[in-house]
Amino acid sequence: MDHDDLNHWSKWAADWARDYHATLGERPVRAPLVPGAVARQLPEMAPEMPEDMAAILADFERIVPGAMTHWQHPRFFAYFPANAAPASMLAEQLVNAMACNALIWQTSPAATEMEQVMVQWLRAALGLPEGFVGTIHDSATNATLSAVLTMREVALGHQGNITGLAGAGRLRIYASAQTHSSVDKAIRVAGIGQDNLVKVATEASLSMDPAVLDRLIRADLAAGFVPAGVILCTGGTSVGACDRIADCIAVAKAHGLPVHVDAAWAGSAMICDEFRHLWAGVEDADSIVFNPHKWLGAQFDCSVQFLRDPGPQVRTLGLRPSYLETAGREEIVNFNEWTVPLGRRFRALKLWFVLRAHGLEGLRGMIRNHVAWAQEACQALQGLAGLQIVTGPALSLFTFALKDDAATAALLERINNDGRIYLTQTQHKGRFVIRVQVGSLACTRDDVMMIPQVVAAMMMMPDCAAGPQG
Repeated sequence: MDHDDLNHWSKWAADWARDYHATLGERPVRAPLVPGAVARQLPEMAPEMPEDMAAILADFERIVPGAMTHWQHPRFFAYFPANAAPASMLAEQLVNAMACNALIWQTSPAATEMEQVMVQWLRAALGLPEGFVGTIHDSATNATLSAVLTMREVALGHQGNITGLAGAGRLRIYASAQTHSSVDKAIRVAGIGQDNLVKVATEASLSMDPAVLDRLIRADLAAGFVPAGVILCTGGTSVGACDRIADCIAVAKAHGLPVHVDAAWAGSAMICDEFRHLWAGVEDADSIVFNPHKWLGAQFDCSVQFLRDPGPQVRTLGLRPSYLETAGREEIVNFNEWTVPLGRRFRALKLWFVLRAHGLEGLRGMIRNHVAWAQEACQALQGLAGLQIVTGPALSLFTFALKDDAATAALLERINNDGRIYLTQTQHKGRFVIRVQVGSLACTRDDVMMIPQVVAAMMMMPDCAAGPQG
């Protein structure tokens, strides 16, 4: 296949993409398959000789679309969205064509400098003060890992990378019980150890309790441990919990501890002034992460980390051997020194395209609609006999359940097997509950209001009969 062939088949792919998105609403959201069904359709060995692209694409159409969970489906209400605005898709095509590796400035000057500018566009859009800088990671998991590694090194006087952790004292990181499992993974990968991630009890509002945080830090200091940092959340993954950022940061700062705020999903909503109370005080954080690929239409992967001072993180993660130097440009920004991977994709281009193609006001309108429609769907579900709203809407996320876990699990299975909508589950206070999260770029009010329609129909099935609430 040469570039003339690429030109021909790229036009075919563009037509296919248009038709795919135009007919998504007619497909089941989740593929009705069993494990191994796709693998059994693939040869055991790679071909020895080239194959015709027409045959390859025919196999693609036969095997792949029908075996996918369709993340761009207008009735995908599971997890959080991984939206891909058409403008973002177009930008990704151009990035794929250039196939650059933006590991240092001189290998991709436009990628580096556009990343700097896009971070500033987003900083201003979210209402964060001037002075914050940042970088684009693949996911919030790596952004949080970068923050945790930095906390570790600052607590150890930047000696952990040099001499190791043996004999360095028992480091402690504090996080809300509502924080994402990526925090746990970061603690493990950073060598701090799961037992040293202190999950702080939450209040009735599901915020980390600042008084409990203070008490735990004091107890660890008395025990000879080394407190290293605090991780807060705005819009927790499970039920959308939001920590009282200002009060928790005040406790952390009183003990001289850096703070990282995980706003991976909910951070996008902060382009709307009326939602910023959910992270009031965030301007005093040291590190903040949010994912434009979740609710702003930028194609996965695209996670932005803001930093009050990049120095500690660059000192933690940065290496500059001679082959990564830019002659005569010692002070140039090389974003590989801000992140874990050396190789980096040109992620800023899709932000540039999306922000220009939609405008902030267009994106605000979308988010406001999603929040309003989620509230409306929640109210409709609340009217179903035997169904309980367990946690009310946090932006566009809420949860519900039936009388017991078994009935709720059976209901969820029926909902997802039906195929018209896709929901997921979580555990909340020891209870199995069903999550609803509205955030698909393509969804309409009618799509969202199908949620109570489908739930009501599935509750009529004999093995999902709800019965009265106890």
